[in-house]
Amino acid sequence: MSTVPLVRVENLTKYFPIKAGILQRKVGEIKAVDGVSFDIWPGETLGMVGESGCGKTTVGRTILRIYRPTSGEIYFDGIPLSSVKNKLLRQMRRRMQMIFQDPYASLNPRLTAGEIVGEPLEIHAVARGAEKQKRVAELFQLVGLSREYITRYPHEFSGGQRQRIGLARALALTPELVICDEPIAALDVSIQAQIVNLMQELQRELNLTYLFIAHDLSMVKHISNRVVVMYVGKIMELANREWLYESPLHPYTKALLSAIPIPDPVYEKSRKRIILSGDLPSPAQPPDGCRFHTRCQYTEEECKLSEPSLREVYPGHFVACHFV
Repeated sequence: MSTVPLVRVENLTKYFPIKAGILQRKVGEIKAVDGVSFDIWPGETLGMVGESGCGKTTVGRTILRIYRPTSGEIYFDGIPLSSVKNKLLRQMRRRMQMIFQDPYASLNPRLTAGEIVGEPLEIHAVARGAEKQKRVAELFQLVGLSREYITRYPHEFSGGQRQRIGLARALALTPELVICDEPIAALDVSIQAQIVNLMQELQRELNLTYLFIAHDLSMVKHISNRVVVMYVGKIMELANREWLYESPLHPYTKALLSAIPIPDPVYEKSRKRIILSGDLPSPAQPPDGCRFHTRCQYTEEECKLSEPSLREVYPGHFVACHFV
């Protein structure tokens, strides 16, 4: 295994301005991501989970420089992305690709499936003409689609087939890192398993590295090596998959995992579900101290006053809680 992470995120923040009035003056900001740090190692799958609005997608898009970070630094293969511009950034983007959540909205309805998959090859001047057509056919075969589908339009495909086209497009430039932004959320359960198994096969064949963003905790457990748990723009816990699912330490992680149904009626009957009180805080006005203290059953005065740092309590197991 490499001794240098493929991606290193250091104290990343991304704030979006809130504007109001005729002159659209800034009246506040949404703290979508607020001081996040983690590594992604070559060949691994880092899962990222949390409730809607916790900043998962923003992290992925900021790594790809779709969003410019407010502060902090992202290193890709040792190169700080904040200093990369224009032609060099274009070259770097060949090594980083994204699979989007909605397979119905992420494909251009005016282009055929073959044109969609071949578009990155033309934009980056990798292949044209007959060479491009050959590469597109290879990519269709790689993701389990017939070559006959190359001339069809997106509306002629099912959701699972569209996501395979999105996967083929992401792999067209032979990237090293693929950001998977809830790639199975809009698919039927039976199709979800097919797409995840395909992604694992491609990871082994092509030595891919994944950041796998999802709501489905059981699917994240299946595909990930390590897991990040986020809450209102902050990392609550980061650990190896087995440690996190078998011995969660943060109260928020425990609450999330208690919601996963287990196919054992006897155990499920005796298991206690942790119900969180209150609503998810607004990222425009996050609570002082620990972000989770407004819904945590173990809250003390210290939780309201000071923010816990993400600290390593066991080798490779990081938790942001005063009392762990």
